Amino acid sequence: MSDQGTGGSAPAGGAGRPGRYQTSIRGLIGAMVVLLLAVAGFVVFREVTRDNPEFEVEPVEYLGAVADQQRAGRTVVYPASLPKGWVVTSITYTPGDRPGWGMGILTDDGTFAGLRQQEESLVQLLDVYVDEETTETEPITVTGSVAPRWEGYADEGGDHAYAAELGEETVLVFGSASQADLKELIEELTTAPVR
Repeated sequence: MSDQGTGGSAPAGGAGRPGRYQTSIRGLIGAMVVLLLAVAGFVVFREVTRDNPEFEVEPVEYLGAVADQQRAGRTVVYPASLPKGWVVTSITYTPGDRPGWGMGILTDDGTFAGLRQQEESLVQLLDVYVDEETTETEPITVTGSVAPRWEGYADEGGDHAYAAELGEETVLVFGSASQADLKELIEELTTAPVR
């Protein structure tokens, strides 16, 4: 007589159990590397094929704003004219007991020159518009401007500034523009009535 099993034993090799995917650290790292390469490839592709739009700077008609300030009884400093290719891009006016006036200008080579006139200390204006850590540089002397002598300042980032007193107010000319460009702007400054 043959011996017959009564309970049916499990087949050898575990063939009756469902299979499991074996994971390992190497497999996980490999998958992450492939994913990172795919993302980096996509980013490079987008940068190469992207059209970066060029923005045209809209000039601001500053003489009209100056005339408005003059009609309101305020004496503001402004450039009588600008060198060819320079564009006024912004005008700021802060009303109040100690009003402030300013302009933002782009030079023909795309650097920035700013003008600020306010009844504030020079230290405060330098902190706000140039840097908290400025050093004194050579002063300049100009003719035909609102002041003959302008004190010079610079920061570690390469920005320059020139300051002069006009009555109770400080006038600050500053920016990333070259010292020669800032001096050229200073030479054009006036408080004369706009024609």
